[in-house]
Amino acid sequence: MPLQFNTVKLFAGSGSTAIAKNIAASYGKDLGSVTISRFSDGEYQPHFDESIRGCDVFLIQSTNPPADNLMELLMMVDAARRASAHYITAVIPYFGLARQDRKDKPRVAIGSKLVANLLVAAGIHRIMTMDLHAAQIQAFFDVPVDHLDASIIFVPYIKSLGLENLTIASPDMGGSYRARNFAKYFNAEVVICDKRRKRANEIESMTVIGDVTDQDIVLIDDICDTAGTLAKAAGLIMERGARSVRAVCTHPVLSGKAYETIENSALTELIVTDTIPLKQESKKIRVLSTAELFAKAIMNVNEHGSISQLFKVE
Repeated sequence: MPLQFNTVKLFAGSGSTAIAKNIAASYGKDLGSVTISRFSDGEYQPHFDESIRGCDVFLIQSTNPPADNLMELLMMVDAARRASAHYITAVIPYFGLARQDRKDKPRVAIGSKLVANLLVAAGIHRIMTMDLHAAQIQAFFDVPVDHLDASIIFVPYIKSLGLENLTIASPDMGGSYRARNFAKYFNAEVVICDKRRKRANEIESMTVIGDVTDQDIVLIDDICDTAGTLAKAAGLIMERGARSVRAVCTHPVLSGKAYETIENSALTELIVTDTIPLKQESKKIRVLSTAELFAKAIMNVNEHGSISQLFKVE
């Protein structure tokens, strides 16, 4: 007997409407209708405006701040479970609190584990996300995790630039593994910026490990928050004799004075994806779409196909 596939329905949380519309368009379906009723005190309640009984439901919402984005997703999951959805997948392009993945000092929360517990308790059957801050976060879930890799989007763009003396750089020691994986697509050398922090989002000192003279440098990171690390690394790299420096970051958190920092930095451009909507435009920021990749992953999940084949970079 041929495999039977359940009806797929895609819904967007209010924080990720733009990317959800693009994913639905790439998939070839309209977004389902969901209403978020809001009370005067700020309380809200999601309501599906159509039947989802027996359907494979994909709920698309990044969980970047404010915390309402996460809470709204949890309530949508609960509503879908109570409406007898057959299979519920939380599509979280940017998984918030992912930087809180371990107990690195006494008396702190492990935020990403807490979020995993909340999502599973709410009733998800599967999670789909992209470029987790730490890959081991997948182990926090007792349901399948589809961890998509944005390299398949970034690599063709970098190749299209035709950089003659390409060298890949990591803005810190922790990102060296990510940078080496990226460098293998170009057979390029890797340099590392070793930084020392005073506290979160504040750098005390930084040094470059490796030769960047006359090189076109591409910094690789998963999250750009205040952009302080990238700006300092870019400036230091240019002082060491590089020809140009760009940065690739999957998730444009861009908080505080990030946009001003990027504009005033030595970066030629910052290349990001649409997992988080930009708060404002910038001539230095280029946004690449993840919609087609997520749409293919959703199709493969529904049709019981391979997800790993989506990681093949041309």
